[in-house]
Amino acid sequence: MTPETVIDILREALWMIVLLASIIIGPGLVIGLVVSTFQAATQINEQTLSFLPRLLVTLIVIIVWGPWMLTQLLDHANRLFANIPYLIG
Repeated sequence: MTPETVIDILREALWMIVLLASIIIGPGLVIGLVVSTFQAATQINEQTLSFLPRLLVTLIVIIVWGPWMLTQLLDHANRLFANIPYLIG
């Protein structure tokens, strides 16, 4: 196994992590920003007001995008396992 192969495998794994994490974190970040702006405009300082919408959006995103994310992870793992003989030799 050459160093270029290792770097390529790590690059693919890191890209997969960034992609899957951004799908989950992105909508929660946007909703958190909207709720925080609303709280600042109305001067409401309730902590649970910002937590609950982010939690709900995160759960909805996981429900909607979860099957696709799982498929991507399994495809990546299958590619790695299928290439083990080529990586060793």
